Amino acid sequence: MIQLVTFLFIGGTEIIFILFIVVLVFGADKLPEVARGLGKGMRTLKDATNDIKHEVTKSAKESNIIDTDAAKDIQDELNKVKDDLEDFTGSVKRKM
Repeated sequence: MIQLVTFLFIGGTEIIFILFIVVLVFGADKLPEVARGLGKGMRTLKDATNDIKHEVTKSAKESNIIDTDAAKDIQDELNKVKDDLEDFTGSVKRKM
């Protein structure tokens, strides 16, 4: 059985219907302005989230709650395993 890809549990038909309603409400002329404002808002939210994450990480480092060296070592090992796996699967894919 083929499952349709959904975005936030909304199907393709619902997305098209929502876009149709948005065009009716805002009009085709205002749509780029609305999209630009939405993009700026999302960027501001992302920047604020990154700032909060940076502050939490900084305070955790100062309090010695987090050991960044151990986390970096684990990340390096994971990257090595990932590279090895990609090398292996690449050769398997080519042979098939």
